[in-house]
Amino acid sequence: MRQLLLSLSFLLLITTNSLAIAAEKAHASFELKDTAGVKHKLAAYKGKWVLVNYWATWCPPCLEEVPDLVNLYDHRRKNDLMILGVVFDYKSTKEVADYVDDMLMSYPIVLGDDEVTAQIGTADVLPTTFIYNPQGELVKIKRGLITKQYIENIIGVAK
Repeated sequence: MRQLLLSLSFLLLITTNSLAIAAEKAHASFELKDTAGVKHKLAAYKGKWVLVNYWATWCPPCLEEVPDLVNLYDHRRKNDLMILGVVFDYKSTKEVADYVDDMLMSYPIVLGDDEVTAQIGTADVLPTTFIYNPQGELVKIKRGLITKQYIENIIGVAK
C-alpha cells in the first residue's frame, strides 16, 4: 500500500511539473498590438531579450521603475533588448497617452485586456515583468518593482 501511495505521489508530481512546463511554453509566443497600431510578435525579437512589463497609471512602484526601463530601452533597443509596456486598469486611452507623454516612455505601450493575459499570463501584483531570453523562452516572472540593476544582472551589462 505504501509503495502504491509513493508511486501515485510521484506520478502526480511528474504530471504537475509537465503541466507547468507546458503552460509556460504555451505563453512563450505572443502577438500584441501597441497604441500606435504596430504589431509585436515574440518571434520577431529572436536574438534579443524581451521584457513585457505590466503596469498601471495609479501604481507608485510602476511610476518608480519607468525611468530605468526608459534608460535601458533607449540604450539597448538597437542591440539586445525589447521592452513592451502593458497598461492595465486605466480609465481612458487619453489618460494612458498623457501618462506616457509625462513619463517620456519611449518603448511601445499595449492596452492590456483578456487577450493579452491569455497570451502572456496574469499578474496578481503590479508591476509584473515577464522576461524572455534571446531564444524566446520565458525565463523569469518578476513581481513588483524592477530596476535597471536587476535586469542587467539577468541579461548582462551592455558592451
